[in-house]
Formats: sequence, structure tokens, C-alpha cells
Amino acid sequence: MSAAEQALRRLELTVVRRLDGLLHGMHQGLLPGPGSEAGDSRVYVPGEDDVRRMDWAVTARTSVPHVRDLIADRELETWALADLSPSMDFGTAGMEKRDLVLAAVAAIGFLSGRIGDRFGAYVLHDEYVHRIPARGGRPALYGLLHALASAPRGRRTADAPDLAEAIEVLASARRRRGLRVVVSDFLDPDPTLDPDLELPWERPIRRLAARHQVLAVEIIDPRELELPAVGLVSLADPESGRSRQVRLTPKVRAAYARAAAAQRAVTRMALRRCGVAHLVLRTDRDWVLDIAQFVLRQRRTAHLTHRHPTAGAAR
Repeated sequence: MSAAEQALRRLELTVVRRLDGLLHGMHQGLLPGPGSEAGDSRVYVPGEDDVRRMDWAVTARTSVPHVRDLIADRELETWALADLSPSMDFGTAGMEKRDLVLAAVAAIGFLSGRIGDRFGAYVLHDEYVHRIPARGGRPALYGLLHALASAPRGRRTADAPDLAEAIEVLASARRRRGLRVVVSDFLDPDPTLDPDLELPWERPIRRLAARHQVLAVEIIDPRELELPAVGLVSLADPESGRSRQVRLTPKVRAAYARAAAAQRAVTRMALRRCGVAHLVLRTDRDWVLDIAQFVLRQRRTAHLTHRHPTAGAAR
């Protein structure tokens, strides 16, 4: 057994042992919600059924309120967009950002595969957006993860597609409804700190979310949020190759921390405007724990959203 396969097996054991069971009964992937196919009509139960699912045609014919059940689609395709651009070849903590991309895709792939979904991926790497077809079964998922793990480091290329273009490819190529996962650091070549401006990838994600469930996984390294007190350093932009020497004085470090926090806030607000779920994974944290806490929060939010107020609470 090769070292790469051993690493993938350890990754699978980590995911299955600590996250298995979180998705039981959730046939739409990591995000809880109703099914997508219309089922049979039945009599409306006040206080339990959602009035938005009223079957008005049957209600009119029978003079008795009816609702239409939704059947979960068990033949879904889950697609992930993995960002392996040069900015992901960076890490100062437990792993590099590209390793965390692999871990996030593996977690989603193993868990969606255990509930029967087919899993495929698009990979943003160099001058192409590579497509790995959606297939079911463990061998196909291992092949996908091995392709991600063995991908060479990103290199600077002219006219390379950006994240917005890759999301457009994901949205236009796969039309069947399902879960779509975008794993990236969401860093733009020309970042903006104005929360009112639309980011380049914001409109493509909004169009993607109009048809699919979308989960945005943001990958962060702690050095992207704050700089250490190490004096004179040489900083290089992996996307453009430009480098510059900077003396990290307390004033420079404080200004950088404010700008980084503002940039992350802009990203968070943009994803919220798009109406997608937002999961943050950091290279200096337990990513399995972060995924588990995210799923539990989503379940709790879905439960509160679909719970109807009691008659005594009405005003």
C-alpha cells in the first residue's frame, strides 16, 4: 500500500469515526431541509404542518384542507469545487491550506457517499478547471481524493481562470438539483474592504444557490489574520509573484490585522447576501470538530425555522 493510500485511509477513519451518524436521515447533504420531489396529499394537521405546503387543488375539490408531502430525492449528485490556486499552497500551522481543502472534500465525500449520493468535483488548478465525474462507491471517491492529493503546486499562469469563472462552470455544467460545495479561501487579487461593493464571485454563487443547496467552505491560515513580531520579512504574493520587504512594526501589524478582519467580514457578508451556508475551517484548529459543530448548528437552526408557534403564543 502506497503512502498516499495510507494517508487517505487514515483520513477516512478520522471522518467516519468522528462524524458518522451526523447525516442520518439527511438526504440533501450537509444542509438539512425538505425533499425535492412532490409526494401524496394528506389532511392538514393544524400546528404541525407548514401552510406553505398546502395543496390548494385538492383542498378546493374536497373542501378539507390538505397538504402535499415532499419526498427526499435519494439519487442526488453532490459536487464540490476545490480551489487549488497558488494562494492555497500556504500554511504556517498544522497543515497547508491545500491539505485542508483535501480534508474538507474528503469529509463531504465520505459522508455523502454513506447516504447514497454520487460525488464529483471540479478543481481550479493552473489554467484549467478540471472535471472529475460524479460516481458512487468508495473506489471512485478514493480516486478523486488521490487526484487532489497528487496535484502539483499551483503555478502562475497568464489568463488563469479565477474563482468566479470556476463557479460559473460548476453552475452551468451540472443542472440536476443537489448539494454544491465551494472550498476556497475566497481571496481576490484586488481585495476590497467596502462591504457595499459586490465581490467578483458573488453573482455566480447567487445564481448557483438559486437552483442548488450551496455550502461555502472558507479556508483560513492564522498568518492571514495577524502577523508575528519578527522584524524585517520578505513577503511574496503567490498569485502574482510580486515580493516586498516589510518591517513588521506594531503599527504595521495592527493595521494589517484591521484590514484582514475587514476583508473577512466583507466575505462573510457577501456569502450571507447570497443565501448560502458558510463554514470556516482554519489550519490551526481541529477541522473535524468545526465540521461537527457546523452540522449541529445547521440542524438546530432548521428545527427552529420549521417549528410552528403554539396557539397560546400568538398575539
